[in-house]
Amino acid sequence: MRQPAHPSGPPRASWAPMQPGHLPQVVALAARMHPGCPERAEVLDERRSLCPTGCMVLIEENGPVRGYMLSHPWRMARPPLLDTHLGRLPARPDCWYLHDIAIDPALRGQGHAHAALRHLGAQARLCGVPWLALMAAEGARPLWAHLGFEPMPDVPAAITASYGADACPMRRALLGI
Repeated sequence: MRQPAHPSGPPRASWAPMQPGHLPQVVALAARMHPGCPERAEVLDERRSLCPTGCMVLIEENGPVRGYMLSHPWRMARPPLLDTHLGRLPARPDCWYLHDIAIDPALRGQGHAHAALRHLGAQARLCGVPWLALMAAEGARPLWAHLGFEPMPDVPAAITASYGADACPMRRALLGI
């Protein structure tokens, strides 16, 4: 049963493992939140199936998906092109790659992004890699810089361009996460 909204703020939500049944809501949220970076459902589901521990949904108690993150171990200098299948994860990753994260604007400012970064940091440590990496797109570079990410050199221009004109590959050392 859904808890009524508390007068002091929006309903509480928490991160939970992404299940196959969440995919339609994840795809709908991705289309709404990232209209300039469309991806096919099967590409998103491949990320979930290849790395279940790196793929989470933000859910209100007994409610709909209000956010998601898709992440996996990868090679920092070669981020995946947007909307492409990975096939498999690398044998010797050097980073934990945050492929995508979206949080419904109504739930922002409640610490969900920081909780996601803590989860990703824990997964990276378990994998034995020292970095988080991502592709900042659709105007998100200032947000990621605020969260401690810095531009990443030497990523092929064609990969960066697949995420849009303002895309910027970024990384953050795991220290302090």
